[in-house]
Amino acid sequence: MPPASDGPIPDFKVGEYDEAEVEAARVLFARPATFVMGAAKIEQLPEPNLPEIAFAGRSNVGKSSLINGLVGMHKLARASNEPGRTREVNFFDLDGKMRLVDLPGYGWAKASKTTVKKFQDLGRDYLRGRVTLKRVYLLIDARHGLKSVDKDALDALDNAAVSYQIVLTKADKIKAHERETVREATLKAISKRPAAFPAVIVTSAEKGLGMPELRAEIMRTTGALL
Repeated sequence: MPPASDGPIPDFKVGEYDEAEVEAARVLFARPATFVMGAAKIEQLPEPNLPEIAFAGRSNVGKSSLINGLVGMHKLARASNEPGRTREVNFFDLDGKMRLVDLPGYGWAKASKTTVKKFQDLGRDYLRGRVTLKRVYLLIDARHGLKSVDKDALDALDNAAVSYQIVLTKADKIKAHERETVREATLKAISKRPAAFPAVIVTSAEKGLGMPELRAEIMRTTGALL
């Protein structure tokens, strides 16, 4: 019989995680995480030899904070005080189990339109051609919900036929009933989008809200086990 890590992951219902799965995900994400590289051109991407999950979102949505929160490190992904600075596809290795990928932000940048288009096109090229990409987590600020500027990202993911899931960030900034309202509104907004995963995870990297569930969902999605 092959070892458990070689077998398929259990078929859980959407959004349900038992204690064992949450604990396994905690241990997985406590393993060493390192920055691999930043790719400015599609030809520079690392070999597609590990499962990958990618994070996308507006430039100021908190991608770096979320990635750092997932692995329990403060400076793995470097946040900038100047939104729009991420102009490469950045790869992080989680102990040889998977790669976390930080895609260029969208919606605002102190850069020329030509430069903005260049690094956003790089993100689209990655989405279309990456065979090891298991899912994209599209980050949306819980205080604002989906905005018109997010429509292009949703369309790009649908057109690329890449599975994506909405993650609401900065949820500690609003009250509990407001979180539920924006979660339900987001679910309704994506209900007819062909590539959208039918669950929304509400998170706060600062307070740890939803992070155990997000780790478990990523572990389940990639099949990365200890």
